[in-house]
Amino acid sequence: MKLFLVVTGIILFAAGVAWKIYNTCSWDKTFPKSNKVNVKKVSFTNRYGIKLVGDLYIPERKSDTALSAIAVSGPFGAVKEQASGLYAQTMAERGFVTLAFDPSFTGESGGYPRHVASPDINTEDFSAAVDFLSSLPDVDPEKIAIIGICGFGGMGLNAAAMDPRIKVTITSTMYDMSRVNANGYFDTMSVEQRYQLRKELNAQRIKDFKSKTYAVAKGLPDKLTGDEPQFVQDYFGYYKTKRGFHKNSINSTTGWNMTSSLSFMNMPILSYSDEIKNAVLMIHGENAHSRYFSEDAFKKLKGDNKELMIVPNANHVDLYDQPDKIPFDKMESFLKQHL
Repeated sequence: MKLFLVVTGIILFAAGVAWKIYNTCSWDKTFPKSNKVNVKKVSFTNRYGIKLVGDLYIPERKSDTALSAIAVSGPFGAVKEQASGLYAQTMAERGFVTLAFDPSFTGESGGYPRHVASPDINTEDFSAAVDFLSSLPDVDPEKIAIIGICGFGGMGLNAAAMDPRIKVTITSTMYDMSRVNANGYFDTMSVEQRYQLRKELNAQRIKDFKSKTYAVAKGLPDKLTGDEPQFVQDYFGYYKTKRGFHKNSINSTTGWNMTSSLSFMNMPILSYSDEIKNAVLMIHGENAHSRYFSEDAFKKLKGDNKELMIVPNANHVDLYDQPDKIPFDKMESFLKQHL
């Protein structure tokens, strides 16, 4: 790994944009550390000038041949120390250079106000990760893929429609954040209900402006009553317990900025997903409440390099961290086939 060690701890410039690889990366993840990879904390800047922070997982290897690379992000409201880091570390064990990063406005990444999401900026975050990976001396810039989990599965698919440098896109337990914010779960929100929600959220904007603060939406409960929908109980079982809790995670702690959903209600992602020419693998659990997002999005894709994989007996959250449910073998073979 001598090429990486040369640049460790200094700031480099690619096309005038600074990025940095730090000397250390303390282990603060929700999953065990692998002894088969090296991990470095990194930072880079997206097209909007927001500094993104990630963990770079570098496989132990003997060959000097440039490697394929993968940028990983998600779930929506999670951080790189949770599911995306597990995916990144596991794929690095299989020979890929991987980057798990915090999206803009969340975790250790920059952007203000905090705990807000954007269909545009969060799509851009994936392309900024591709910029960064393309600049690394051990990475083949023609062999870069992305993995998007949950809400960032939708962002990843959106990025693939915009950025042909992304040679392979994998989505896992995908959410279409535009659809769920505009229509509610299972498209049950009426036009009038959507109008009333927009009124409420824009009234909140005035309150936020006057108070010079940003009200926080209600997140997961601190305790379960047993009356919650099963998918809420599943989320609680990951984010609010030792299994997946992390202090930097929105879903583990507070909640999203209350008005964050406004842009998603009016700016649908996936509008041009039918124009993705490069390979796409969509993975979802058989028993996931969100399964319809992947199934419907897959119907729009074109070409014989697109696959939908339904994992038997898996729910939405199982694909965050359950190694017996996450199809890493399939992901590896799909990536090697299409990279």
